[in-house]
Amino acid sequence: MKDFSEIARELRETKRLTQSQLAERMWVKKSIISAYETDARAPSIDMLVKYANEFNVSTDYLLGIKSEKSVNVDGLTDSQINILINLINEFKSKNNK
Repeated sequence: MKDFSEIARELRETKRLTQSQLAERMWVKKSIISAYETDARAPSIDMLVKYANEFNVSTDYLLGIKSEKSVNVDGLTDSQINILINLINEFKSKNNK
């Protein structure tokens, strides 16, 4: 099971952000981001929420409780949600070929 430090680093790298860039976006010092990614420091609940919002994942995903990512669809219409679901399913089917 992955821990927060691994997940945080992977999410940051997937977005192609440096630790400094992420720190700026989250209004913290780079040393804090580094401490999270090296498992030298555990994030507070407030920081978990910031990470979840920044990377559009659940706190359960960040904590390694759930392995699947989620997408926040608040504010979208049912039609827009269905389009996203169809698009996701299309990507999944192409990956399984």
